[in-house]
Amino acid sequence: MAKNRPPAPEPLTRERVLAAIRKSGGKAQKRDIAHELGIGPEQKKELRHILRELEEEGALGRSGRKSYADANALPESGVMDIIDRDHDGELIARMRGPDGYFGPRVRLAPGEARRMRGEAAIGIGDRVLARLAREEGGEFVARVVKRLGQSAHRILGVYRANKDPRARFGGGRVEPADRKARHPLVIEAAHVGEAKDGDLVFAEVRVSGRDRAHGPKFGLIREVVGSERDPRAASILAMHTHGISEGFSPEEEAQANAAQKPTLKGRTDLRDVPLITIDPEDARDHDDAVYASLDTDEKNKGGWRVWVAIADVAAYVQPGSPLDRGAWRRANSTYFPDRVAPMLPESLSADLCSLREHEERACLAVEMVFNSDGHKLRHKFVRGLMRSAAKLSYEQAQAAIDGKPNDKTQPLLEPILRPLWAAYACVWAGRQKRQPLEIDAPEHKIIFKDGKVAGVKRRERFDAHKLIEEFMIQANVCAAETLEQKNRPQIYRVHDRPSDEKIAALSDFLPTVEMSWTKGQNVTAARFNRILHLAEQSPNKDIINEVVLRTQSQAVYSPDNIGHFGLNLARYSHFTSPIRRYADVTIHRALIKALKLGDDGATDQEEGRHVETAEHISEMERKSMAAERDATARYISAFLADRVGNTFEGRVTGVTRFGLFIRLDETQADGLAPISTLGNERWVHDEAAHALVGEQTGQRFPLGMRVEVRLDEATPISGGLLFTVLSDPLEAIPGWRKSRVSRQGRGGFRDRDAKRGKRRR
Repeated sequence: MAKNRPPAPEPLTRERVLAAIRKSGGKAQKRDIAHELGIGPEQKKELRHILRELEEEGALGRSGRKSYADANALPESGVMDIIDRDHDGELIARMRGPDGYFGPRVRLAPGEARRMRGEAAIGIGDRVLARLAREEGGEFVARVVKRLGQSAHRILGVYRANKDPRARFGGGRVEPADRKARHPLVIEAAHVGEAKDGDLVFAEVRVSGRDRAHGPKFGLIREVVGSERDPRAASILAMHTHGISEGFSPEEEAQANAAQKPTLKGRTDLRDVPLITIDPEDARDHDDAVYASLDTDEKNKGGWRVWVAIADVAAYVQPGSPLDRGAWRRANSTYFPDRVAPMLPESLSADLCSLREHEERACLAVEMVFNSDGHKLRHKFVRGLMRSAAKLSYEQAQAAIDGKPNDKTQPLLEPILRPLWAAYACVWAGRQKRQPLEIDAPEHKIIFKDGKVAGVKRRERFDAHKLIEEFMIQANVCAAETLEQKNRPQIYRVHDRPSDEKIAALSDFLPTVEMSWTKGQNVTAARFNRILHLAEQSPNKDIINEVVLRTQSQAVYSPDNIGHFGLNLARYSHFTSPIRRYADVTIHRALIKALKLGDDGATDQEEGRHVETAEHISEMERKSMAAERDATARYISAFLADRVGNTFEGRVTGVTRFGLFIRLDETQADGLAPISTLGNERWVHDEAAHALVGEQTGQRFPLGMRVEVRLDEATPISGGLLFTVLSDPLEAIPGWRKSRVSRQGRGGFRDRDAKRGKRRR
């Protein structure tokens, strides 16, 4: 008789493992799972394999060093790291536990990141406290309670391999690209991956038994994104730091490549209207063209007709298409000193949607009629087919008007250029009556040679720039007015008046430069202009311009119209740059629908998403601006790295309790002069006067002060510059009393030698 054999163990399946965890309340250790399933030693290896698979798929997560948690049993709230974006641009997060991530990838609820304004805006790499809720489809969504800071998920930097074979840990270190992160990450040899010395990498902090509160942090390299030897390294760093997308999906490229040249079907023939483009010399895309002629209407003597034609991007980017989803996610093109991260593929942005010279292109155009005083009488929009008569640079157009035409501009001078300038003079008269804000904010251009920065020069601003700018403003106003008249929803470009707090700060500051702001009167752009006009003759012109600029609010996109304070306009929407701004694409579609110019206008779904879209494109605009500034700072820092120890002239552009921000005249580079370099005095931040003031002497370093500085440090990887101020401080203002500044003394400290002496004592 055969001996009794134990029954064969029941096959171990994923479903049984998940059921065992759920039976334990959604969380269990491996031994508890094994006990619940009644498995023996022979199946433990198989159990480990199943648990690892489920964890990698996101069906399970760790809730402790040894515990596993069912993804469907996530806590109601917890700490999450923002790790990615989905194809719609929404942020993706994962729950963070003591031993790493657990649970599935969770999408932030639509608009969550964008409601965190300014410095608190959420992005990839941030850590947040969030509440979780389950949608009807069963998926989790997260709502942000509080931003906790930067997560350890992704640290961007440069890998420096250890050259010394005796180095303790082998490997090397990652120097963070963020100038606020001062300490490198130690990378042991086992965690270097494929990184080589000088590579731009993403690293992650790794929990190590050697970690100490004030010791080095250890990490591992997750991804190589480029090399610092790449001439584009500064732009690559800026793009990855701020989440600027590069490249396009295969679906986007396929749709763009399949686009056809436009025909006259359904369009007004504008090919005989000699529209011209006037752009920067190095422009690759041309999305606006202009033409002007005297109005022949006897009732409008001295008046002008002005055409503004804009590339018809909506004809190629239909709502909900791959191109549309990608353009929405990017929101705008980002312009770096050496390259562009375009919103649309090049086959559109530089070809079919670019108003190329002598080539037929689809356009959405507006004809505006002005009287002799520059007041707009009426306008009309058409969807047309045009052929640009000429492509000019600002310099070419201005030189022709100034009496120096070349072979190209000479034939255009009388029939096209002079009428344009005459119409501009007329419209400018109307602008002067409107009194928009006139802040002098010069721009600078980085000059490259053989892939390296060769210098920085100030961009010249001609009447040609102002002409195009003013005609574009007028066209944008026409778009907003038309949509309001047709009762169609739209996304406005809005600019709020300065806050009461900022006006109060300005009012406190102006007496320090012998000017004043009368309280109680209406806050208007014209009032700011009067201050700026008076400042023209003042030695404090630069500081006054700086403070007035900082008093202003930031312009944003919104479906709710509050007007545009800076332009002094009641309604204003962006219409004139659809190649590089998604906001303009939405306005084009709205006009097409409102005026029945085609069947590819705005959809109900798109209009219902205006709040979310406005918040998203406002956030992405801020990110692009920050990325552009960062790339510029890195390029200039690399340019100045060979001149450490040299002296430069500059001025104070920022005053804080920890030092002075200095902008150099030669390169417009910004850097910090730490308070410890300002001399043996206790310096106190006088916020009302925008100055650091000596507690004992009353001497001061005010905003706008001209200074000579020595460059002590230039760090290309972060774009950081450190200076020592060589100039003496200004004398105390008349009537200064020691007691006044002493009461504000929190945050000031003596120089480095004094601090060291105190520690020794």
